This record gives sequence, structure tokens and C-alpha cells, in this order.
Amino acid sequence: MLTSNLSALVLAQAAPAGGALGGLTSFLPIILMFVVLYFLMIRPQMKRQKETKAMIDALAKGDEVITAGGILGKISKVTDNYLTVEVANLADKPVEVLVQRVAVTTVLPKGTVKSL
Repeated sequence: MLTSNLSALVLAQAAPAGGALGGLTSFLPIILMFVVLYFLMIRPQMKRQKETKAMIDALAKGDEVITAGGILGKISKVTDNYLTVEVANLADKPVEVLVQRVAVTTVLPKGTVKSL
């Protein structure tokens, strides 16, 4: 009887050491999920934001662009926050639209817009 109580006491004292390791392993799937989430969603989004910012900062007169509203035209004037985009020519007078820099979604290759 004494030996069975002694072995039960030894097993009871050894249990908390295994429990601490078990607690760490229960958080392992959550940590793994955050790592996967970072590499599949957060990191590519940050890369796209950096590319978009570089594209917006590099806008210059003469670039052909498409805005978020779907307007296609050629940049005729550049300021800090705004662009003047030439969208058409009517009777040798250009039709220009003032847009924000951040409204530009795509910079087209030169020569894409031929009607201006």
C-alpha cells in the first residue's frame, strides 16, 4: 500500500512538467497560422502598396494613365497632389480633367492613347 501511494505521489509531481510543454504545443497551431497569414496575405499587400506608391511618385508630364474612375488620358500638368489629364481634343482645344494623384491606377506604355 505504501509503494502504491508513493508511486501515485511521484506521478502527481511529474504531471505539471508535462503540462507546461502541453500548453506550449497548444499555441503552436495558432502561431503557425499567423506565420502563414503573414506570408500569404500581409507581406504581398505591403509589397503592392510600396509599388503603387512608387508608381504614383514617378508620374510625370506626358505619361498615359487610367484613373480609378476609368478615365483614359495623357498627363499635361503635375502638381503635388493633383494631375491635369488631357482626355480629348475638341476643335484644337484640349479637354482636361483635374484628378488626384492617388486616383491613378495604371500607367500605360507610351503611344497607347493615339486619339489625343
